[in-house]
Amino acid sequence: MLTLKQLRDDREAAIRKLAKKGVDAAPVIARIEELDDRRKALQTELDNLLADQNRTAREIGQLMAQGRRDEAEERKRFVGDMKARSTQLAAELQSTSDELQAAIVTLPNFPADIVPEGLTAEENVVVKLVENYTGLPEHPLPHWELARKYDLIDFDLGVKLTGAGFPVYKGKGARLQRALINYFLDCNTRAGYQEVEPPVLVNEASGFGTGQLPDKEGQMYHVGEDNFYLVPTAEVPLTNIFRDTILEREQFPVKLTAYTPCFRREAGSYGKDVRGLNRLHQFDKVELVQLSLPECSYEALDGMVAHVESIVASLGLPYRILRLCGGDMSFTSALTYDFEVYSEAQQRWLEVSSVSNFESFQANRLKLRYRDENRRTQLAHTLNGSSLALPRIVAALLENYQTNDGIRIPEALIPYTGFDFIG
Repeated sequence: MLTLKQLRDDREAAIRKLAKKGVDAAPVIARIEELDDRRKALQTELDNLLADQNRTAREIGQLMAQGRRDEAEERKRFVGDMKARSTQLAAELQSTSDELQAAIVTLPNFPADIVPEGLTAEENVVVKLVENYTGLPEHPLPHWELARKYDLIDFDLGVKLTGAGFPVYKGKGARLQRALINYFLDCNTRAGYQEVEPPVLVNEASGFGTGQLPDKEGQMYHVGEDNFYLVPTAEVPLTNIFRDTILEREQFPVKLTAYTPCFRREAGSYGKDVRGLNRLHQFDKVELVQLSLPECSYEALDGMVAHVESIVASLGLPYRILRLCGGDMSFTSALTYDFEVYSEAQQRWLEVSSVSNFESFQANRLKLRYRDENRRTQLAHTLNGSSLALPRIVAALLENYQTNDGIRIPEALIPYTGFDFIG
């Protein structure tokens, strides 16, 4: 979340930055300033009153020592009144602080200066395009038809077992899933990321720490009896490893990777854009997370983008990299690059990764800090990226590598699949 300093140091700049994300922050910031002023006034009054109580308590002790009991008893009644008032003030202070916190967490992160203006995906900026189209049959099939033809994925069985958006992978389809997960993890560990296997259920504090709660509460699967949430991405447990932590400068950068199944309700999703593997409620994804010193975080972001690009390029798929405009960015992000691969059969681009710098937004929620050169604690920066999300990668591989006789496997994956052709 944003800090009070970010909001109050330059109110007009804060309003202008948030407008880039399509948010009218002026009334919220005005309310935050009002609550913050009220909180400070209450704190000052309470501090003064407690100081008076302590001073009066000492006076009572002196009066009792001098045998002036009546005066001491009178002062005790005065202290009783002060205690009642201090209790009232403490309750008002807590209520005001809670309301202030609730107002601050409704505001998204500031976008970085280089984030393009715009409110929709059509206004994202293509920063790189790599065309790498393979020769296809005259009438290429979409992946859902290829999956049925070669018995790789059973969408109907998934509906029977759970519901729409929960496919069942079979035979070489399941092997391809496992191969991709292992390949992506190996690419990441070779690049210096430590592999972690986190839980796929997290508590409410973890969801709040990375910004999924309360912003995306309706998109997360909730286990009501235990108040746990199924992870929408491994970013949540990985980043929360460092909640309420103070690191030393020499511990940076922290680089983690993990595979998890991911769960998203995707409420309101329907139509041709969600057919097959295009949008699922359960899917596999390999994730990257970095913790960085603030002065190094954009260099770290560039490194993550280059690393994800190397993985996408190794699969031989046509791809492009987008810099997202303000209105298409996530609640928590300061700058995001999306990777999309092209589906020849569907004639559309499919998003397979987002790589983002959150600056100190998540760290402030997490209370993730480090000690600077003067041993003062400062907020760290957090970053994350998909490397990669499997469903649309599988869709693009099936569609772009299809032949009249079957489906070829990219050379980089053959050591992991154990086969070079599906037919």
